[in-house]
Amino acid sequence: MQKPHLEITLSNRMENKRERILELVRQYYQAKFANKSFDPSRDLIHYAGRVFDAEELVNLVDASLDFFLTANRYAEQFEAEIADYLGLANALLVNSGSSANLVAVTALTSPKLGARGLKPGDEVITVAAGFPTTVAPLVQNRLVPVFVDVNLGDYTAIPERLADAISPKTRALMMAHTLGVPFALDAVMELVKRHDLWLIEDNCDALGSRYRERLTGTFGHIATLSFYPAHHITLGEGGCVVTNDDELARIGRSVRDWGRDCYCAGGENNTCGKRFGQQFGTLPHGYDHKYVYTHIGYNLKVTDMQAAVGCAQLKKLDTFIARRKENFRRVMEIVQPFEDRLILPRATKHSDPSWFGFPITVRDDAGFTRNDLTRFLEQNRIETRNLFSGNLLRHPAFQNIERRVVGDLANTDRVMRDTFFIGVYPGITQPQRDVIADAFARFMRGERA
Repeated sequence: MQKPHLEITLSNRMENKRERILELVRQYYQAKFANKSFDPSRDLIHYAGRVFDAEELVNLVDASLDFFLTANRYAEQFEAEIADYLGLANALLVNSGSSANLVAVTALTSPKLGARGLKPGDEVITVAAGFPTTVAPLVQNRLVPVFVDVNLGDYTAIPERLADAISPKTRALMMAHTLGVPFALDAVMELVKRHDLWLIEDNCDALGSRYRERLTGTFGHIATLSFYPAHHITLGEGGCVVTNDDELARIGRSVRDWGRDCYCAGGENNTCGKRFGQQFGTLPHGYDHKYVYTHIGYNLKVTDMQAAVGCAQLKKLDTFIARRKENFRRVMEIVQPFEDRLILPRATKHSDPSWFGFPITVRDDAGFTRNDLTRFLEQNRIETRNLFSGNLLRHPAFQNIERRVVGDLANTDRVMRDTFFIGVYPGITQPQRDVIADAFARFMRGERA
């Protein structure tokens, strides 16, 4: 048996080795990633991307040295810190924003919710001008999406259409704050309260956006975040489900963790104190609680290495948001002279977006098409993206789903034909904005090649 002082000595040696490794990682960052300069003749101006410094690499390697691999101390830290940032009680890390949407919707179908739970055939109001994984979990849970049209400019649901969409089968609303623009939460919350509806906020594009000075993602019963590299902060792949409702959080963890009833953290046993003393379904009495399943679930957890990157990113979030807003303001100055040919983005009333991108719709009488403009921008190394699916119902996977459409989707089709966005992410700097300004000016003067 080793003596205590020998164990302390060994521990100190290991810590010293760890510190030496992490110092080398800092040096590696300086050599590999720091002080990169922008070459306008060669480099792309990305629509989005990761922005990081040495601390993300240090955290990543530090977590790997523990070799815990699955969620551990960094995951616990990140969940606590993102919940604290939002002022919510619960945050559940998952492996993507799409998985977060799946967990959030599936949690609301839980039999533990009794009559409040969503059932097959229940209707959920949403929009078709968005990302497919806002709607996919509704289809996967045999719910019926009800589609309404969006405004041009803010690209969120037309509030009056939401009221028109209510039917006796309506049980929930699930929409994204598109490109960081909060949807009309006054109108939405009035409908939620009047009709006793669930609200699921897809906040994947909008971390840090505010409505009436309150953070989006905190209005709904449950909300989701994405930490893909294009988003406001990144874990590489990653997402989160957030809620103030402890029951929904417990259900969500079950859905995320194979559907099990047990809520022990990894490596723990018998947290409930009744591991071998309960009755579930038609299982034998006392069946091991760690292997009892009360939901149709998945394994959607993150690794601790991902969470470690997120902990470093979260410290930069306020700076990132400020840069996004500044880049949005500067790009608006560039394109505003061309407003006669372009529909420019606007915030919804009472909102302060943490902009994900800078959306532009080409006017009908512009004299050119979206593809003319985006082709020219891409030729000048300025990345563009369509506003996600355009009209989701025109895609092969969604053409034959059970659904209801309220009114027409004329603006949604306009988005499909005429809308795109360019980047405002924190990595865009003045030299890159100069290239954007020059490209727009040349195109609007008639240059096409």
